[in-house]
Amino acid sequence: MSELTEFRKMKDEFFQTDHHSPLTADQKRTFTGLKYFPENEDLDLLVEVERFATEEQVQIQTTTGDIQTYTRFGKFTFEVDGGSAELTIYTNEHGYFLPFADSLAGTETYGAGRYLEPERAADGRFTVNFNIAYNPYCVYNENYSCPITPAENRIKIPVRAGEKLFEDK
Repeated sequence: MSELTEFRKMKDEFFQTDHHSPLTADQKRTFTGLKYFPENEDLDLLVEVERFATEEQVQIQTTTGDIQTYTRFGKFTFEVDGGSAELTIYTNEHGYFLPFADSLAGTETYGAGRYLEPERAADGRFTVNFNIAYNPYCVYNENYSCPITPAENRIKIPVRAGEKLFEDK
C-alpha cells in the first residue's frame, strides 16, 4: 500500500469514527469514504517560492462572512495539464497556507476551492503535494467557517489531484 493510499485510508477512518470529524452523526451513518483523484506523481512538487518584497496583510472572507487575516508570503509557478499556473502562498500564526481553486471547481471539486499546507524544505524550497489537497470542513458541515480562495489563486487549468467534491448521501 502506498503512503498516499494509507494516508487516505486513515483520513476516511477519522471522518467515519472520530468525534472531531466534521461529519454530522447522520452523515457518518452513510459515509463510505471520500472521493479522490488517482495519485499523480507529477503534482508532488518541490518549488522555488519567490518571496514578496513586502509582507502585505490581506483580509480573506470566510464562508460564514467572517474575515481572517493572512500575510502574502510568496508565489510560485508550476506546470499542469499542459499549462502553466501561478499560486500565492499565505502565512499566519498557524503556518503556511495555500488555498486554490482550479477549472474543476464547482463541477468535480468544491467551488470555493481546496487547501494545502506547503512545507518548507531545509534548502528554502517548498513541498507542494496536490495529491493531498483537501476540502475545507465547511464542505461537510455548515457550522465551520472556511476561508474562500482569493481571486489570485483561482487558476484556469485543472488540477486532477487530491480530494474531489463531497457527495452527501
